[in-house]
Amino acid sequence: MIQDIYIVDEEKNFTKKVQEVFINEHDYKFIHVIPKDLDIALKNIPALLIVNEDSVSMETIDVCKKIRQNEDNSITPIIVISSNTNKKHRVEILSNSVEYYIINPIDNDYLYYTIKNIIRLMDTNRRVSPLTGLPGNVQIQAEMKKKLLNHEKFSVMYLDLDNFKAYNDIYGFLQGDEIIKLTARIIQQNINLNSFENCFVGHIGGDDFLALLSETEETEKTCQNIIGQFDNEILEFYNDLDRQRGYIEVANRRGIMEQFALTSISIGVVIADEKRFHNTLEIAEVGAQVKHTAKTIMGSSYVIDKRMYRTIVEKSM
Repeated sequence: MIQDIYIVDEEKNFTKKVQEVFINEHDYKFIHVIPKDLDIALKNIPALLIVNEDSVSMETIDVCKKIRQNEDNSITPIIVISSNTNKKHRVEILSNSVEYYIINPIDNDYLYYTIKNIIRLMDTNRRVSPLTGLPGNVQIQAEMKKKLLNHEKFSVMYLDLDNFKAYNDIYGFLQGDEIIKLTARIIQQNINLNSFENCFVGHIGGDDFLALLSETEETEKTCQNIIGQFDNEILEFYNDLDRQRGYIEVANRRGIMEQFALTSISIGVVIADEKRFHNTLEIAEVGAQVKHTAKTIMGSSYVIDKRMYRTIVEKSM
């Protein structure tokens, strides 16, 4: 995932310097922004903001306060670069929720590892799922909001598992965790590893996942690939008897045996653009409806909501 880092500066010299330091790093994108256009950077919810105090006419504290007052950037780390060595000034800057104050002139290695370590720490903190290593709801909401604010057209894929509780009841939670990890891997392989641009995979929790795909024309094929791979690999998690008969038997609360089909995956997809949705809650409401429709179909299935085109596509694999 590309890390967008905005450098607030009246001139471009410092931005060019940082770009040269990271010339061999392709996961970092450094973007120059002048102070009066700071709202543009905040709208894009950057991974990191660097303020070059030496060439910014606006008061640095005001710049930092503006960043922190923006709800979507309340946890975005800030680095202030300055040749001002006055301790009182440095403390005042840091007291306004600034993570680092680096004194000019800067050693390139020091700058390089400071930026790398901040991004690594933020990435780690946002990965709320120790089981899958995927980002959770905070970053999921931020990524969706970013696309809406930028008026992008994108697909929102809501994925979860069918008959998963029954599997846990028979095979145990440890084996169930392995299926969760399998699901995360399959989704990532079909989203991230296909070199789609501006894609994202998140773990909502439990057996619920979400993926964002900017290449909306690839949505249906991606759903088919995820389902095909999942249905093939899930068989390895069952014993020979259950695999051959295609279901498992679980006793209900009254001790009566019930049959449950093998675990499958349901995908509800919403095609979103700025003309239809204004916030993430509206997308989530439609997403819940579409996923519910997918779960009413026997076996692994996907439903794509394309109401902007007045059509809904339903597929069972």
